[in-house]
Amino acid sequence: MQARDLMVEDVKTVSPDDDVSHVLKRFARVDFSGFPVVDEDGVILGIVTESDLVDLFEPEEETLWIPIGLPPFVDTLTYQIDVPWSEIETGIDFVRESGRSISEVMTRDVLTVTPETDVEEVLDHLVGDPDVNRIPVVDDDGKVVGIIARQDVIRAFRDQELA
Repeated sequence: MQARDLMVEDVKTVSPDDDVSHVLKRFARVDFSGFPVVDEDGVILGIVTESDLVDLFEPEEETLWIPIGLPPFVDTLTYQIDVPWSEIETGIDFVRESGRSISEVMTRDVLTVTPETDVEEVLDHLVGDPDVNRIPVVDDDGKVVGIIARQDVIRAFRDQELA
């Protein structure tokens, strides 16, 4: 079995010039969590996932450290308080980040395979890195010709067992 036997050929992609808000809307209409980012010729440039976009709206530091006591004890007496994110802060983040282009937030170092790649190699990639949930399949020119998600592999093995 090869990658061509597992891949889905109807690949939904986004452009590097698409903005974050456009891609968020696209994610809302599909049942998967990552788009290959391709140029006008279909050559892969990167990949963007829902988690890449969620990271834009999460606080880098949600913990507020408040010193308690009087000097010289200030450094030794601190308490951690979790400050909740308010809707206003999230809204401000959305306005600030939604116009950014996908090329600014995409992952550029994309793992790809060719249609001739053995299924064992595809499996090694999918189980070797917990952050890899899908692998674009590209031709010799780097054009996306398919994509393999973890569920595609599971479905193929299930169908093979039932046949």
